[in-house]
Amino acid sequence: MITETETRNGMPDVFSRQYAALHDLPDVSKTKPATIRVVPPLGVGGVLLFVVQTLRQRDWGDTIFLEVVGEGTTRVVIPPAVSDTIARQRDALAVKNRRRAGKERAARDKAAGILPGFMRSAPKKRAPKRASK
Repeated sequence: MITETETRNGMPDVFSRQYAALHDLPDVSKTKPATIRVVPPLGVGGVLLFVVQTLRQRDWGDTIFLEVVGEGTTRVVIPPAVSDTIARQRDALAVKNRRRAGKERAARDKAAGILPGFMRSAPKKRAPKRASK
């Protein structure tokens, strides 16, 4: 939902209405707004300023409010269904990267002749079984 600050009829935009609807509700917790300034190399493309804040409503999920300031201002409300999808995709990428790193390390260790951890120690001898009465 990309909107301008006010609609044509002077009413608050979707961003303002959504934020006001969640602000100070008893079942809503929120983060402090985080401000990130992105400066491209040599300033080509212009400096962008991002303001991000997440509000979590019990039983609904996380709503993310994003403001982008460049040559103009763009304000976006990311609803809980979308923020859940973003979190799920981020977690999936983390799993893939851990798996890839593990396989690369195993290949390096194998090439260097290093045994995997489960093969390093000698097997423990078990005590003989007792005869049952």
